[in-house]
Amino acid sequence: MWVRTSASRPMNELDRLIQLLGRLPGLGPRSARRAVLHLVKKRESLMQPLAAALAEAAERIRPCPICGNLDTTEPCAICRDPRRDAASICVVEDVADLWAIERSAAFAGRYHVLGGTLSALDGISPEDLHIEALVARAGSGEVAEVILAMNATVEGQTTAHYILDRLQGTGIKVSRLAHGVPVGGELDYLDEGTLSAALSARRVL
Repeated sequence: MWVRTSASRPMNELDRLIQLLGRLPGLGPRSARRAVLHLVKKRESLMQPLAAALAEAAERIRPCPICGNLDTTEPCAICRDPRRDAASICVVEDVADLWAIERSAAFAGRYHVLGGTLSALDGISPEDLHIEALVARAGSGEVAEVILAMNATVEGQTTAHYILDRLQGTGIKVSRLAHGVPVGGELDYLDEGTLSAALSARRVL
């Protein structure tokens, strides 16, 4: 009995769309197929507006040259906001962590996105992260406190210790998130109340 497989025919537009969606976090092949079927059924009300929005986002969204946040303007809205406290910088691993803290509405300063964490296993060294830019910002004379909001993972804590070493001797207060962040937890999965408590209970290193 002959059974047709995906390798028995060339990839068409549906296959390519399923394959691309399947690369997104949390979407496997089955979920991607369901999403594609839903998009096709809602072609005019969902698929076409989504395609237009993706094209515009790909064209306009850029990382902020100052903090690394994503926005359509340079610098980003947070860095341009005169109401934000420029003397306080919250250092996060990823833009998702920045958004998580913003949702808590517990921090009124500015941010610095590292773009990841140090990892010997993955070959990620300090040169691969935006650590030098952070040190330069900290040494500008405007910054009084750096808050290390790393995830409570081995890599996150290793990165926090490295940054602490780099900032020693600068006279800048360095603090880190305290109560409310569980060991092994990631900021993007924490609720606003937990993040608010962690920021309020930060301690000086």
